[in-house]
Amino acid sequence: MDSTQVHKNLSKRIKDIKLNSLLEITKAINNNFSTEQLLQLFEDVLENQLNIGKLVLFSNENSGWRCILKYGVGSEYNEIDVERDLLPIKEIGTINFSKKQLNKAFEIVVPVFHKSQPLAYVLIGDLEDKVEVSPAIKHLPFVQTLTSIIVVAIENKKLAKDNIRQAALRRELELASEMQSMLFPSKLPNDSKLDASAFYLPHQQVGGDYYDFIWLNENECAFCVADVSGKGVAAALLMSNFQANLRILFNHTTSLAELVKELNGKVLASAKGEKFITLFIAKYNLVTRTLTYVNAAHNPPLLATGNSVTPLKIGCTGLGMFDEITKIKEGIVNITPGTSIVCYTDGLVELENDAGDDFGMEKLRELIKDNADLDMTSLNTRIMETLIVYKQSKPYIDDIALFSLRMH
Repeated sequence: MDSTQVHKNLSKRIKDIKLNSLLEITKAINNNFSTEQLLQLFEDVLENQLNIGKLVLFSNENSGWRCILKYGVGSEYNEIDVERDLLPIKEIGTINFSKKQLNKAFEIVVPVFHKSQPLAYVLIGDLEDKVEVSPAIKHLPFVQTLTSIIVVAIENKKLAKDNIRQAALRRELELASEMQSMLFPSKLPNDSKLDASAFYLPHQQVGGDYYDFIWLNENECAFCVADVSGKGVAAALLMSNFQANLRILFNHTTSLAELVKELNGKVLASAKGEKFITLFIAKYNLVTRTLTYVNAAHNPPLLATGNSVTPLKIGCTGLGMFDEITKIKEGIVNITPGTSIVCYTDGLVELENDAGDDFGMEKLRELIKDNADLDMTSLNTRIMETLIVYKQSKPYIDDIALFSLRMH
């Protein structure tokens, strides 16, 4: 057989290898082979069919450059700094490292780009003394194409997994949000004795703010607003535990001071000192028209009677801040007909506008005073509408809970 025929046969074989390799890898991708299987297939093509003796494949991961495949090499590839040694390289070609042992190991670099972004770098060596199909420079564009297909396929698999993970997380958060909504009272009184209304806006799908209304007996009710330090799932879990403890403890004691002491211990046990809870809790007797309350470091609710709007500040430190709360003061207020109480969390008064000024308690106080004739649902709506206008383009920075109660 003359040399021309040998060359034709070799060229045909190379073409067949390239075509079969592309078909095999495409089939593997379509069959959703794992990342490990795709890399094994890639290695087989380069080592056993194209006779490339040494190879290192660096891939651009989210966390930085990482070697995802190597064969025929020792530990010398660890000396390669991709950003220093490879990023300047834009075309297939020979490479010269500053370290001699690297030059002995690798002869050619094959960069893989998507538009102007580097996806991967292939370093190959041991090109001499190979028989049959030689990985000559003219065949390296095929190596580049094959690498691009593999790297993109692996990246797509990661994106698919991330999308599945994100979808599962979204569903979990939706369920958590549904579960959290069950913590809030399903019905608030709105009759000739009491008019109550509430509004809740979590900063994320779930949050750490909480309000509640509980009938203790036919003549006495309790209500509260609380706020866990922090946001998100961790705050929501702590608050759900807090709500359960609060309702259980109300069955064992009528003293707000004792209740707050017990709750402090429960919060410490649950949060391990990493979080705390601010709380305003009150009892109202419809017969004696007496309001008893404890403010545990919470934003003071505003008591509106006639033209007077007074903050309710008496109480103690927040829950979970100290091992024991030694001094708890109870506030006592005699309620006149038509008195309203507006309870809120710091997400309302600390919301800023474009100038960086927060909404503040004074604006809330004036808003309550100017809208004394509104029912509680309308008042809450007016407060939130005013807040939306006030914040301008600024986002909500925290959960917002708003609970308003009028004693007729």
